[in-house]
Amino acid sequence: MRHDLMDILACPICKGALKLAATREDGGEVLDGTLSCATCAEEYPIVDGIPNLLPPDLRRAMDATPSAPSIH
Repeated sequence: MRHDLMDILACPICKGALKLAATREDGGEVLDGTLSCATCAEEYPIVDGIPNLLPPDLRRAMDATPSAPSIH
């Protein structure tokens, strides 16, 4: 995720400002970390450069759903 995305991202629940806490970066790109809402305190993970801004209930549902096997 590029740092300049912070200018346009907002919490999908309350539309509050998000704070970035990067745990791994490469060349100015955030690869892993967390986006935290300053208003409602919800947290959104950044994994492999992709911020997951799904609401918490949908993230839990996706985590509970088994992945389809890949065909190779």
